[in-house]
Amino acid sequence: MEQAVEDNNNQGWRVYLEKKVLIMLALGFSSGLPILLVFGTLSFWLREAEVSRTDIGFFSWVALAYGFKWIWSPLIDRFPIPIFSHLFGRRRGWMLFSQLMIVLSLCGMALSNPQVDLFQLAIFAIIVAFASASQDIVIDAYRIELATERLQAALAAAYMTGYRLAMIMAGAGALAFAAWFGSDTEYDVTGWKFAYFIMAGFMLVGIITALCINEPSIDSADIENAEREYRQQLISDGMTPKKARIAAWFYTAAVMPFKDFFDRYGRHALLILALIGCYRISDVVMGVMANAFYVDMGFTKTQVASVTKIYGVIMTLVGAGLGGILISKFGTMRILALGAFLSACTNLLFMLFTFIGNSIPMLAIVISADNLSAGIATAAFITYLSSLTNVAFSATQYALFSSIMLLFPKFIAGFSGMYVDNFGYNTFFFTTALIGLPVLLLIYLVATKAKKHDEVSSSLTS
Repeated sequence: MEQAVEDNNNQGWRVYLEKKVLIMLALGFSSGLPILLVFGTLSFWLREAEVSRTDIGFFSWVALAYGFKWIWSPLIDRFPIPIFSHLFGRRRGWMLFSQLMIVLSLCGMALSNPQVDLFQLAIFAIIVAFASASQDIVIDAYRIELATERLQAALAAAYMTGYRLAMIMAGAGALAFAAWFGSDTEYDVTGWKFAYFIMAGFMLVGIITALCINEPSIDSADIENAEREYRQQLISDGMTPKKARIAAWFYTAAVMPFKDFFDRYGRHALLILALIGCYRISDVVMGVMANAFYVDMGFTKTQVASVTKIYGVIMTLVGAGLGGILISKFGTMRILALGAFLSACTNLLFMLFTFIGNSIPMLAIVISADNLSAGIATAAFITYLSSLTNVAFSATQYALFSSIMLLFPKFIAGFSGMYVDNFGYNTFFFTTALIGLPVLLLIYLVATKAKKHDEVSSSLTS
């Protein structure tokens, strides 16, 4: 018996060395790299270039692309992109196309100067955000389709680890490069140009991975049969074959994924969507102003980068690993609640920071706590979202969930700069902590409803 337990434990650790898990580590890095370059890191750049905090807050709406990606996710789910899909397959084709668009747009940002051509920078940032959101859609679908449920937790943990490491690179790494090639204490557009060119180069991690992996094998017979039956029904009702083919494709690509979700969860679905839409609100709203706060506190790019690289990386890995362990031991919903609570609490540390002032030890504590809580919360949230997804509609349904996750928080975050200008940083951080607390009530309600639903289903089947 003891030997069996030991073998199971060894197998549990060994799963992280499987090829599919390592693939998701690399793809997670590719997915996580662009977001800070149009969010937190960009805010640091803009603030150093003396762009107003109000404008920086509005600039964060660029990232709303991540909140609307469900709109075009049916195209990525069902439509092969010309040339790329023919050469590499449907999933890999979309993956490579979006990655190349990110590289080109980051180079466009590198060639922009917010003091001279803020509009040009905004256009390229928008393209980066849309291409990055498209990459997220296809990588999330690929992750769900890549392996059975047995490996999904490991795939999610590897993806999140790669994602968070990429965010460290796009945050601390970009700041360090901007300081090395420019100035650490003054605004120098040359440093930022080299930083964004280098970040574009790091996208090769995703491009090389996409070129080396295999296209997932998916059984789409049920969807194809549904599309065929619906097309025949429309033709029988008098629609021309051409129009019926288009309407049937739209129905299976854009209607069925959402219909499937509401059919499975009923009225409970609205409560689930409310939880998804509010879960990240505390840290997303705070995140827009975090780097602007560091600038206003008098920290240099090197100081922020150094602390983030050391303590941020350590706590990211600890948070990812701890999140996976806690989920397996206590279940997803409990750790989902723990992550939400910790995220709100870390915002209170930022409020304390405003009273302490410029302090490297306090910066280390804040960044460490922020990354640890984010690692735990993200591990639980990815696991939860994946559990809601039907593999037959993986790209569209997961895109819906992850879009809702960011849509409301990103919209509210757009007013963060205006709020800071009027009320100050300490009130802002306290407010962001408070708005995260109602999420705990939503988690309780969703967990309670899910438990009752499972009990009813068990009684009906027994």
